[in-house]
Amino acid sequence: MKIIILIPVYNDFQSASKLIEDINSVISNLNHEFSIIIINDASTDKSEIEISSTDKIKSIKIIKMNENRGHARCNASGLKYIFENEEFDYIIPMDGDGEDRPEEIEKFVEFLKYDNTKPIVGERIKRSEGFIFTLSYNIHKLITYIFTGQSIKFGNYTCLPKTTVEKMINEKATWSSFSGSLAKVEKNRSTIPSIRGSRYFGPSKMSFFNLIKHSLSIIAVFKTNVIIRSILFFLIYLFLISENLSYVTSIPLIAVLALVISVLAISKRENMSELNESLSNIKNIEEIKSN
Repeated sequence: MKIIILIPVYNDFQSASKLIEDINSVISNLNHEFSIIIINDASTDKSEIEISSTDKIKSIKIIKMNENRGHARCNASGLKYIFENEEFDYIIPMDGDGEDRPEEIEKFVEFLKYDNTKPIVGERIKRSEGFIFTLSYNIHKLITYIFTGQSIKFGNYTCLPKTTVEKMINEKATWSSFSGSLAKVEKNRSTIPSIRGSRYFGPSKMSFFNLIKHSLSIIAVFKTNVIIRSILFFLIYLFLISENLSYVTSIPLIAVLALVISVLAISKRENMSELNESLSNIKNIEEIKSN
């Protein structure tokens, strides 16, 4: 099998360098062809990939983008580039900071022996972040489920067959939310348990604001469900409080209305034409290890 590992990077090549060396170690016992493609999201620092051991990796490419467009769009551009320019059987997208643990690549590959037709997602069963972030993340999952009916317990760390990649690059939601898009185009998915690791270096770049944006982007993929469920909530809630309507009892209505407005606003980030033209943002491609 030919497997390409897709890694978006922004100003963190120290972590990416360690990740590549760890991947090289993990795949040493796997009898498959592995390549790595890094999407450099217009990093502003001057650091570079510094690796000493890549003997098990067939090739490594760094695709530098002209403009910084964010993590989700890096992944979308990477999927499109690989589908149109590389030979592969599967793509494994993963974060470049160590939080997606490279040792779990072996789990993905092992699962392919039993079912190689469906995408495999790393279902997060444990996180390494602090209490506040973990609580916020669990609230995000709960709100997503309540308003969309979707239980999305995975991120980018997945193993995608070519058929799934083709579906994703033809779905506008991929431009805004990787996991939301995958949940939309592939209802039938396999799962492996995944433990969220710790960053190799430095603090997490996922701020509270970014977590809210990330959550809304996922919810926006299913905005029709959100609107229907919100209308039902309004009708039922107004019926229940009709005799006690006040500023206080109106707070839940205002909160839901604010959510719907936010979801509709962020859904505008889903853009098929921008996804189709995303490869025009490539500045250059550097092969730091060729076939």
